[in-house]
Amino acid sequence: MAEAKQMGDAAPLAGVRILDLTTIMLGPFASQQLGDYGADVIKIEAPGGDATRQIGPSPEVDMAAAFLGVNRGKRSIILDLKQSTARDALFALIDNADVLLHSMRPQKMAALGFSPEALLERNPRLIVVAAHGFGEDGPYAGRPAYDDIIQGLCGLAGLSADQGGEPSYVPSVIADKICGMFATQAVLMGLVRRAREGSGVYVEVPMLESMVHFTLIEHFYGAHFVPPEGEAGYPRLLTRWRRPYRTTDGYVCIVPYTDRHWRLFFSEAGVPEYADDPRFMGIGARTRHIDELYRLVGERVAMCSSAVWLAACDRLDIPAAPLNRLADLERDPHLMAVGMFPTVDDAALGKVKLVAPPMRFNGKRPPVAMPPRLGEHTNEILAQAGIGTSAREAMLASGGAIQFYPNTADGEGVVKTNSPATGYTISGVTS
Repeated sequence: MAEAKQMGDAAPLAGVRILDLTTIMLGPFASQQLGDYGADVIKIEAPGGDATRQIGPSPEVDMAAAFLGVNRGKRSIILDLKQSTARDALFALIDNADVLLHSMRPQKMAALGFSPEALLERNPRLIVVAAHGFGEDGPYAGRPAYDDIIQGLCGLAGLSADQGGEPSYVPSVIADKICGMFATQAVLMGLVRRAREGSGVYVEVPMLESMVHFTLIEHFYGAHFVPPEGEAGYPRLLTRWRRPYRTTDGYVCIVPYTDRHWRLFFSEAGVPEYADDPRFMGIGARTRHIDELYRLVGERVAMCSSAVWLAACDRLDIPAAPLNRLADLERDPHLMAVGMFPTVDDAALGKVKLVAPPMRFNGKRPPVAMPPRLGEHTNEILAQAGIGTSAREAMLASGGAIQFYPNTADGEGVVKTNSPATGYTISGVTS
């Protein structure tokens, strides 16, 4: 499709159609990544739209900041799946889709008639990826789950207590985003499997299991062995001294790691004798004595300015960087040079700044496009699914489907009513 967005046939997923029946962050983040790879992502929304359309500042109704972050370049259709005509329309979309990604609880999907068995019977080549809170064969199956709940259950929120503080959530929806990456992998794995075997597959991506896997990669530690060779928890990450180091005028991030790094750092810090201290000779000894080591680093770094330390580390090839706050990112010289914050011209909103995808294909970053207005592509998508004009009009009239048009757009074949509050025209909604 033209939406392969200037990458043409080189886009890895060009020609792949993904039905995105997800909301909030996890699923939309996954489908946005797939859209970056060139897939045609159809965002299927309930009449009220994704909740993130209302989260954060916005000069336009339903286009709030949180929504812009994880929905760029998609197409939006509104279907009220409580209505049978809308469910029939979704099945029509499924007939020509490659992937269905959803974040509904399994029992809710089954109640609507969209169990994995029903979906694969309808389209045997479909990749069905379900991202939900808990594995379906465990006692937590079917429970609601949000990022905070999963951070608490997977051990992540407790790590700050292991550092000597209070339990706390990572100030990021990290569980949603990490599980979104697992969901992206699941889709790609399913597509590879289908290319090899010719059939679709149902893939479950449970949040708790995903985040336990993520958290324990380094923190299972001594618990790997039977009997245990020590407690779980990687000491280098759990010491309370692991933090950006205060200087005389700010903070720096410094990570001497190899034996060479540490010998050079101790010399530069004015304590060369520590290079031969048995506590700090070799990575194993340093890990066992990480509290003393990082406390010492903090004391020495505090004696000079940030600029002095950054220059010294650059000269000695010791990994180091300034501490960026959120407001600093757009001014970071590297991020500016690589074009990490492109702007998109939008007829209604003017210039909108987005965050670019990080990957490059043959040296080219996938271009970015505006996230869709709520229901912006409803009529177009239904027509592409083979639903005729009269059937579409009936769905729009009943509210089974809803089409939003900019007031300047031509809504051919659709009866429209105006919504002055949004500045948009809404089809299928009575005034």
